[in-house]
Amino acid sequence: MKQIAIISGKGGTGKTILAGACAALTQNKILVDCDVDAADLHLLLHPTIKEQHPFKGGAKAVIDPKICIKCGQCLSICRFEAIQEKNQTKNFIVDPILCEGCGFCSHICPVNAISMQEHIDGYWFISDTQYGTFVHAQLGIGEGNSGKLVSFIRQKAEEMAKKQNADWIIIDGPPGIGCPTIAATTNTDLAVIVTEPTLSGIHDLQRVLKLVQQLGIPAHVIINKYDLNLKNSQKIKQTCLKAKISYIGEIPYTREIPQAIAQGKIITEYLPKNSILVNTFKNIIDATFGVRHQKLHH
Repeated sequence: MKQIAIISGKGGTGKTILAGACAALTQNKILVDCDVDAADLHLLLHPTIKEQHPFKGGAKAVIDPKICIKCGQCLSICRFEAIQEKNQTKNFIVDPILCEGCGFCSHICPVNAISMQEHIDGYWFISDTQYGTFVHAQLGIGEGNSGKLVSFIRQKAEEMAKKQNADWIIIDGPPGIGCPTIAATTNTDLAVIVTEPTLSGIHDLQRVLKLVQQLGIPAHVIINKYDLNLKNSQKIKQTCLKAKISYIGEIPYTREIPQAIAQGKIITEYLPKNSILVNTFKNIIDATFGVRHQKLHH
């Protein structure tokens, strides 16, 4: 079983489009959407949910008004301003959105009126799709612990892959270089980095290349919308050459991709299987997986 993470230095580069094409053009795999803060692979895969479970990634402070002596110590020490006084009555409440779950207030309270209680940060799912098993999650609005949730659903995907004797785990990763991206990429066999020929695309590509090098993970680079700025595309190729990173393909700027997205379709569903754009994705995926794929799903 091999794990491939599709990541990028910035959002909106086209990771999910590539992940959808990988779903359609590969066999015997488990699909994972690790962009839990803004999950969208389900919009292309149209999953049928088999299992839904709450995710409790941390705890939030809760004040018991029957025990509280209204000393205000918790109010003064909370650096996140999560503890608030209600209508200047010295009745203190905790805003669960602002509470970071550090627990300092529960330790400082002289009468133990504050307890830390498990909090549901979101939900994770195991679903069926026409392309295979799909493990995904949805983080609640304003919730943290996204890196922890990413690690958790990756663990569930590995369990499903062992159970189904899958050859691949395909990860649609989050953008950036923060905790969720590290959680999605650590201990994978390959990182496929999707970038675009803009100044921000080049800058963020350099950052994510440093990340995968620090993690010791081999990487391939793909330029999406490469023909928007051929000069910047050439700079990206030179960056890959200097970093000794494999550059494996480029996707043109074309109306067909946003049109497919608008209809909730993977590009291989939207265009004929022998179209130039579908063949472009096939060649990229062949270079990524190192195998010739047998069958194109419809």
